[in-house]
Order: sequence, then structure tokens, then C-alpha cells
Amino acid sequence: MATSTLSRAAKALLAPALALGATVGLASAPASAAVWNSCDQWGNTTLNGYTLYNNIWGSGAGSQCVWANSGTNWGVWANHPNTGGIKSYPDAKKVINKPITSLTSLTSSYNVTVPSSGAYNTSYDIWDTAHAYEVMLWVNKTGAVGPLGTSQGTVTLGGSTWTVYKGNNGSNDVFSFIRSSNSSSGTVNILPILKWIKDTKGWFGNVTIGDVQFGYEITSSSGGLDFVTNNLTVSSG
Repeated sequence: MATSTLSRAAKALLAPALALGATVGLASAPASAAVWNSCDQWGNTTLNGYTLYNNIWGSGAGSQCVWANSGTNWGVWANHPNTGGIKSYPDAKKVINKPITSLTSLTSSYNVTVPSSGAYNTSYDIWDTAHAYEVMLWVNKTGAVGPLGTSQGTVTLGGSTWTVYKGNNGSNDVFSFIRSSNSSSGTVNILPILKWIKDTKGWFGNVTIGDVQFGYEITSSSGGLDFVTNNLTVSSG
């Protein structure tokens, strides 16, 4: 089962001295030329409104490189050992900075190509500006991975059916929505999920949504595996 999910958005901006022992090796970028690539532990850039992070934050990590043709078309090559524990969360982030009640819409579409081996999940990671609450939406998962906390049952929201988990990692509350079946492409209506947490469950109030991240929470990818975001859009109103 996956260990605690930390504030990756904050960690990506911290000094490497605070890293949890992650080590970064060298690997080649994709054969096709990308406009940006990085094998640095905290490598990041901003492209057409999305911030990309390599974001190797877990202990015992191996090599990982991220490449991007744009903020909405990017990928990762990762070679992390099968030793348990989350190694990284390479992701693209879109800043929202609106209270839930001020949002009239918040949607995202994704299209990914992911490996059939390894241990990982493809997920949205949604944060409030205070980093007190984390909402994860797992659209697919492979291998020995699982959410933090205890099951709260199932719910159909935002265009999919999810099993909901509620937990706390010592830094923030974590609400994980695990899709009932794996999906490599689709559209998620995120706002009804946030309103369900706020209004139906009362797990938080009218928090300000800081950003929506989308990426790959990788536990192991021995031998080197490719994760490709063919297209990603995050839209709010």
C-alpha cells in the first residue's frame, strides 16, 4: 500500500537538502526532440500555462527524466527499484486560485499511454492554497499500490464511479477517489467532486483551490518505463 502522500507542489520548490534521500541518475530524453527536458530531481519549467515538475521526492529513488513538447503533451522515463514506497510524482500543474463557491466550472480531459508493468497510479492531485487538504483522483493504477486511509464507500460523481478513501498523512487530510475501472482517456468534472466533499460530507469548508496537478505517482518502474501524457487540459470558470 502506498505510504503517506506529501505536499509535492511545495516539495518541488524546496532546496535539495530537504530531499528524502532521492538519487538521480542520467538517462536519455525521448528520441523525438522535445522543447524541454530535465533529469534534475526538482527540474521544472512553465509552458503555455502549465508548470511541469520532475519531482523525485521519495527515498530510494532511481533515475527519472521528464520531457515536454508543451504543457499539455509531455512524458516521463523512470527507472525506480521495486523497494516499496512512493518514489516520485512527475506532473503538470495548472493554477486555479479560486474558492469553491466562486467556481462555476472545473473540468479536465486526459489521454495517456502507460506501462502494463511496474507499480504506479495515474492521478490528479488537487490542493487548497493552505495545503491543508489534498484531493486525489486516481484514473488508473497498476501493481502494488493503494490509497491512504479507510474506505468511505463508493460514489458516482464527475462522470465516473469511485471508491472514496479518507486519511491523514501527518501534514494534511487526504481524500482519494479510486476509479472503479482503469481509464487511459476521459474527461473529469472536478467541481461536483469538490462540492460533494464540502457540502455533502463536510470534510472541508469553502477552501480556495490553489492548483490542479496531473501526473504519475510512481512506486517502482524497474528497468525503465515510459509514461506519456498525450494530451491534458484543465479548464476553470
